[in-house]
Amino acid sequence: MTDQAVDPVGVRLAQGAAPEGRFLGRTRELKELRADIERAGLDTLSGRKAPRARVLLIAGRPGSGRTAVAGELVRQVADGYPDGVLRARLSEPDGTRVPVERAARELLDTLEAPAPAGAPEDDLTEALRTALADRRVVLLLDDAADAEQVDALLPDNPDCLAVAVSSGPLTGIADVRPCTLGGLDTKSAVELLSRFTGSVRITVDPRAAELLAEQCQGQPAALVLAGGWLAARPKAAVADLAKQLHADPADGTVVGRVLRLVHAALPASAARMLRLLSLAPAGLVDPHTAASLAGCSVETARTALDDFVAHGLLRAAGAQPQYEVPCCLHPLLHDLARTHERPADLQLARARMLERTVRLLQSCRAITETDSPQAREKLLGMPRALRFPTPRAAADWLRSRRPALLASARLAVADGELDTLARRLMSQLVRAMVAHFGIQAAASDLYDLHGLVLDVAERRRLPRERAAALLNLGDLDARTGRTPDALARYRAALDAGREANDPYATGRAMESVGGAHLELGDYDRAADWFGRALAERLARGDRAEAARLYGRIGAAHTYAGRYGEALRNWRAAVAGHRKNGDVAAQARALSELARVQEYAGRLEESLRTCREAVEWARRADDTRLRAALHLRLADSFERLGDPASAALHRGTAERMLAEEAPEGDSELEQEANACEIRSTSAED
Repeated sequence: MTDQAVDPVGVRLAQGAAPEGRFLGRTRELKELRADIERAGLDTLSGRKAPRARVLLIAGRPGSGRTAVAGELVRQVADGYPDGVLRARLSEPDGTRVPVERAARELLDTLEAPAPAGAPEDDLTEALRTALADRRVVLLLDDAADAEQVDALLPDNPDCLAVAVSSGPLTGIADVRPCTLGGLDTKSAVELLSRFTGSVRITVDPRAAELLAEQCQGQPAALVLAGGWLAARPKAAVADLAKQLHADPADGTVVGRVLRLVHAALPASAARMLRLLSLAPAGLVDPHTAASLAGCSVETARTALDDFVAHGLLRAAGAQPQYEVPCCLHPLLHDLARTHERPADLQLARARMLERTVRLLQSCRAITETDSPQAREKLLGMPRALRFPTPRAAADWLRSRRPALLASARLAVADGELDTLARRLMSQLVRAMVAHFGIQAAASDLYDLHGLVLDVAERRRLPRERAAALLNLGDLDARTGRTPDALARYRAALDAGREANDPYATGRAMESVGGAHLELGDYDRAADWFGRALAERLARGDRAEAARLYGRIGAAHTYAGRYGEALRNWRAAVAGHRKNGDVAAQARALSELARVQEYAGRLEESLRTCREAVEWARRADDTRLRAALHLRLADSFERLGDPASAALHRGTAERMLAEEAPEGDSELEQEANACEIRSTSAED
C-alpha cells in the first residue's frame, strides 16, 4: 500500500498514479448545498436584486471532511462558473487567523489583477471586488476564523458563489444557512477503510469493520489514520485495532485517540520526526525541513515523509518534494511534541530548521552571482545537499517554498526578538527574492518582511532596527510610486536614527528625504537635505559618499535652473572622485558637468569637458558612456554648424553601440539606451 496517497481531512483518495479517487458519501449534504445555491434569498423575496454573492457555509469539526466536501461541491458546480475557482485559506495550521490583506492579495495574484505593493486592507479588498465585478467565479474560503474575514472578501456580484468552511456559524453574514457535517454513513466509512486494508480483511470480519467505523465516529480523518495503521500491518485483523481503540481512555477527540495509537506504534525515530513536524512553518514540510528538525540525513527524511503520506499522516503538496501537515493533526502533533520533548530540545530543533533555511537561501542567491568568484567559492564550500544545480532550479524552489519561507520569517520573530538568526534569515530571504524576482515583482513580500522587523523594533523599542526597517519600507514606497508615503517613512527613520545615535542611518535618512523632495519637484528642499547629508558624510570623513552627494546637490540645482550652483557642485564631485581614484565615477561626473555647461550656454566649455569625459570613460572601459558622450558631441557640433564633425562622432558612437549591444537590439534602441544618462542614476 506504499503507493497510496490519502487526503486525511477528507475522503477523496488517489491510488497509484490516478489522481481522481471516487468521493465517498455526503450525498444528502451535497444535494442540500446545491439546492441552497438556487434558494431565493431575503432580497429576492422582498423584490430587490441580491447585492452580493450567495454564501454557502460548510461547518464541522477539524477532521470531519469539511474541506473535502467543499472541494467536491465546487467540482460539481464549477461548470456554471466559467471564470474559474479561487481558493484561499483563512487560518494557519496552528489556528492563527490569516490577515485579510494577505488573503486578498493572494486572490488578486491568482486573478493576475494589479494590486499595489504595500497597499492597506481596504484598498486590496476594494481591488478584489472590482476584479470580480464582471466575473462569474466560485470563491472557496477554507478554515474561516470569523465572519469578518469572509465578509471582507465577498464579491459585490450576485453571479459569484462563495463557499466558506468553518468550525461553526458565521454570525453577521446575512442569509447564510450552515450545512453542519457529522460522521460518514457506515457504508462509506467501511469502504474508506477498505481502500487501505483491501477487501479481504473487511469481508472476513464485516462486523469488526463496522465496529471500527463506529468507534471512529465516522470521522474521515480518524478513519484514514486507522486505515493507515492497518495498511502498515498486513497481518493484523481489523478487530485488533478495534480492541485497542476500545481499551484506550476516551479523552480528547477521536482523531486524537487514533493518532496516539499510530504514534505509539511508530519506531522511535519516526515518531520523533512526526512530532517535530508541528514546528514546520505554515505546516509545509520538505526533506530539508524534516532533516534539520530531526537531525538526520535528507534521504532518511525523504523516506520517512513518503511513509507518512502513505499512512495518512501527511499529504503531498505541489510538484516539488513538499508535504503538508493536515490542519486537523497540527494541534495534536503539537501536544505530542510538548509531552515528549523537552523545551530546550524543541528550541534546538527550531534553530536547526531556521539555520538550514538560511543556508539554502544563501545557496539560492549565490547561484545567481555567476560573475562573482567569491560567490562561486562560497557555493562550492557548501555541502552538496544544499546546492542547486541551476539558477532555474533555485528559482523554482524559492517560488514553491515561498509560503513556508514567509512563515519562517514570521516564526523567527514570533517571540518578539531580533536575534542573530532572525536577522540573517530576513536578510537572506530579501536578497534571494530580489536576486531571482527583482524588487518590483517581490515588492509585496518585501513589504511584509520589513514590516515584521518594524513591528518587533517598535514593540521592543529598538531605534536602530526601527530606522533600518523604515528606510527599507521607504525605498519600497519610492520604487512603487508612493513618494509622499516614502517621505513620511524617511522622516520617521531620521528620528529613529537620531534616537539611536546612528550616523549611518541618520545620513542615509537625510539623503532619502532629499531624494523624495527631488521626486516631488521641490528642488530647494532636495538641495537642502542633500547638503545636510553631505555635512554628515564630511564629518565622518567618508570622501567617496561626499563626492557622490556633491553630484546629487548639483542635480537638484540643475533641475531648479540654478546652473551656477550646479556647476560648482559638479566640479566638487569631479574633484572628489579624482582624489578617491574612482575613474568611472569621475567620467560620469564630467559627463554631467558638460551637460550643465551646455544648459548654461557655455557650449565651447561643454565640448572641452565632454572630450575630457570621453577620455576618462575610455580609461574606465565604459563603452556605453563613451558612446553616449560621442552622441552628445555630435548634437553639439550640429548646433555649432559643423556637420562633418557631427557625423564623425555619430559614426563612432554607432560603431561602439553595434559592438556593445546585445544581438537583436535595434539601432534606435541602442542609441536611446546609451543616451539615457541622468544625474540621478549616475550619482545615486
